[in-house]
Formats: sequence, C-alpha cells, structure tokens
Amino acid sequence: MSVKIGIIGGTGLDNPNILDERVEKEYDTPYGKPSDQLISGKIKGVPCVLLARHGRKHSIMPTNVNFRANIDALKQAGCTHVIVTTACGSLQQHVEPGDIVILDQFLDRTTKRTSTFYDGHQNSPAGVCHIPMSEPFCAKLRETISNSASSLNLKHHRSGTVVTIEGPRFSSRAESRLFKSWGATVVNMTTVPEVCLANEAGLLYASIALPTDYDAWLETEQAVTVELALAAFKQNINKVIDLLLDVVPRIAAMDWTEEINEAKTKASTSVMLSH
Repeated sequence: MSVKIGIIGGTGLDNPNILDERVEKEYDTPYGKPSDQLISGKIKGVPCVLLARHGRKHSIMPTNVNFRANIDALKQAGCTHVIVTTACGSLQQHVEPGDIVILDQFLDRTTKRTSTFYDGHQNSPAGVCHIPMSEPFCAKLRETISNSASSLNLKHHRSGTVVTIEGPRFSSRAESRLFKSWGATVVNMTTVPEVCLANEAGLLYASIALPTDYDAWLETEQAVTVELALAAFKQNINKVIDLLLDVVPRIAAMDWTEEINEAKTKASTSVMLSH
C-alpha cells in the first residue's frame, strides 16, 4: 500500500524548504478552511504534504487553530500518515532544551476546543465517535522516528507524556509544578485535539516534540518567554529538518498495510449511530 505523509509544522517550522516539486493548493472542508494552503511535493521521491499549523505567518493562536479542517484537508489530500512538530517546555530536568521527545501519551488541559468531527452539527458525519485513546500515537511510526534519530546521533527520548494547555499564555509556576508532579514530560498548546482528530480520521499520527525551555517550574532557569523559546527553536531547527529528511524515505520503504487498515477499522467501528 502506497503512503503519503502529511507534515504539520509547528512554531518555528511553519514553512521549511524541504519539498521538491512544490505545488500549493487551497482546500475547503465541512469545517472551514485549514490554517494555510497545503503544499504538496516530494521528499527524496516520497509524496508529502506540508501544512503550517499556525499559518505561515504564525497568525493563528492555539485556541483558534482549525484542527478539524487541518486534519480533514490532509485526509482529502490522500495522506496515510501525519508527522507533526511541536515546540514545548520541559517538565523534567533530564529532558533538556534541544532534545527531541517522541510523544506516546497526553494529558488534556484544554477547555475551548472541539475534539471530534462527530459533534452533531449540520456538516458533521452522523453518529457519536467514541475513539479509543489508550495509544493515541502510532507505535510503529514512533519507533521508525526513534530509529532515524538514533542513526543521526540526535539526543532523543523514545516516549513522553505531553500536557496540552489552552494557551496562549504560558503556565504559572504553580501549574508548571503540578504538571511536573504528575510525571508529565513536556507541556505544549496543540497536541489536543489534533491527535484525537487524526485517530478519528483513521490516520497514523506521530509527534516530534522540541523542548525549548524548562517552562516555569525550575527557578534556577529563566522562565519561558516568546523570545527565549524562538531563539532555542532556531538553534535546533536543522535537527528537525534532518530528522524529517531521513525518516520519510524510511517510512516509504516499509509495509504499512496492516497499520493503515487497523487505523481505518478503529475509526469506523468507534462510531455509534442512533437506531
């Protein structure tokens, strides 16, 4: 089964020049327009689609990202996989700024976002979707990214729990300490509901988290600011680009038939229709 890889670029990675044969296309979805035009092209011959989560001018705050339109547009474009990048704050001292964390779990602290396609509105599909979230991130895709990071000698963590907060403000020190006490690894503003919607859409999803700071809990370090986070991200952007350029052909060389079929089956069998 052929693959097409959607790449959602987060803060600092809105428009990396990694695609050959770039073609931009505007998409409409039942949920409105995605954050930006989708850029189709190839990485080392592999079909990919790039989307800037916050728009290429970073003009969309986390709460206002149209996550449903973004995921629906990538599905319309024929994507089978979605790999995303996300800037975040570290909640554990051993997870240092500049590391890479390949997320495997999340804690949802958002309050204002629609986290399902099946919300009962006119344009939504019929029924209610109770999508399982015990393993929200595709294990095989995570392992492939980890193997790629190892081959590039990139310091990375093979798993990690992200706390997704509503934003756009950063956490208070008390909140940051609470999230740390829960054993969470990093904190960000965008994993939820993106990962939930990708599962509902039957897409294989993985997230590359990029700690830029220690959030607010570590008093010996400067508390996070926009300037600090962006400066740290710019120092590490080439790591992420190298990782994407290496992992995409690895993915394309593998057989994903079983995983794609399982994801589609999980999505379809999670919908309850009224009788």
